[in-house]
Amino acid sequence: MAAAILVDDPADPRLGDYIGLTDAALRHRLETTDGVFIAEGDLAIRALVASPFPVRSVLVTAARHRALIDVLEPLGSPVYVGEPELLRAVVGFDLHRGAVAAAGRLPLAPAAELVSGARLVLVVEAVNDHENLGALFRNAAAFGVEAVLLSPTCADPLYRRSVRVSLGHVLGVPFTRLPDWPAGLGALRAGGFTVVALSPRLPARSVDTLGPLAAADGGLVLMVGAEGPGLSAGALAQADHRVRVEMAPGVDSLNVATAAAVALHRAARLGVAGPATAAPARS
Repeated sequence: MAAAILVDDPADPRLGDYIGLTDAALRHRLETTDGVFIAEGDLAIRALVASPFPVRSVLVTAARHRALIDVLEPLGSPVYVGEPELLRAVVGFDLHRGAVAAAGRLPLAPAAELVSGARLVLVVEAVNDHENLGALFRNAAAFGVEAVLLSPTCADPLYRRSVRVSLGHVLGVPFTRLPDWPAGLGALRAGGFTVVALSPRLPARSVDTLGPLAAADGGLVLMVGAEGPGLSAGALAQADHRVRVEMAPGVDSLNVATAAAVALHRAARLGVAGPATAAPARS
């Protein structure tokens, strides 16, 4: 059990993991070099403590320390407590949540290992908006997705905003990258998965057909792409089927996380989804 450590100097070297959280270039250098990521807010920190990711340290105000005492008191990692002004000076903005934690990254698991035995897999291509990516992981957790595979051009799911928007669920839904893109999707099909592309482009079936589209002895892969360009031609060519969310006339498309939520809800209702509780995180 680690006692709270009071800090009053923004230049304290022990707070180095938290410097300049809004400086994307700086964070990329620090997080790539040190293998660290940041969880912000009570929910994300609670999810972090419950996950396999190692907690390096926690930085909180006195008020948030009291609110999180049940998870921080037994924590073996340093817990730094400072005034809101100190946190603002360190992280570079007014941290209303008053709580951040630094954690270590884990090695990426091979895709074949991650999807073994899964019934519902989400594949994400080229989503570079961290908030959309975080929302996709929140949806994945809500509807029983057992693994998320990311294309090489997707944003970092462990970036602070992704973790925060996911409400920490990115730390509980297993994910990895599929480096051989898009040819690697063929391995999923060879493994018995039905690969379904979610796209507003016609021709495409209704999302209500997701249940019958899944092979009886295999799982379902739902593939989504970035807003605007959508799925690439190469990714679409690897799909067994295309489905779309039917909308009112004159509406072009939905936000990628919203469209995925509709499709994943349909899959869950049609009995495609795996367990309601997420498997332990692997990243």
